[in-house]
Amino acid sequence: MLLLSTNLITSCKGKPKDADITAAIQQKITTPGVSVSVKDGVATLTGEVKSESDKASAETEAKAVEGVKSVVNNITIAAPPPPPAPVIISADDALTKGINDLLKDYSTVKADVKDGVVTLTGDIKKTALPKLMMALHALKPKKVENKLTIK
Repeated sequence: MLLLSTNLITSCKGKPKDADITAAIQQKITTPGVSVSVKDGVATLTGEVKSESDKASAETEAKAVEGVKSVVNNITIAAPPPPPAPVIISADDALTKGINDLLKDYSTVKADVKDGVVTLTGDIKKTALPKLMMALHALKPKKVENKLTIK
């Protein structure tokens, strides 16, 4: 009976515990965002990664750990970030109308619009320039070329 008990202890000692396997996988996996759990030698991977190759890499690394019988890969791949919002540039006709309305208050300033670019010429007081520029940019031109003479 004593011999049987010694063999039982030896065989239990030779089989890695789930907690030890979990720790070994966590040390081996280099992909951020992956969580590991192990039950009866079956490793389950969860979390979110950036790419399919990150997902496959985590699975490969987990399978290489001693004591892992199989791997259940429940890792998801993050959706790519949305593209930046398109820059809206007003059409020349709309810009010209908006600028003409705006320049009624600035009799010494002239504006020319071509392909979304507003070119300012003439004279303006230094104190009036910031207000004019803010109002022009609100009309969403492609660019404002300031060739004004500041008084």
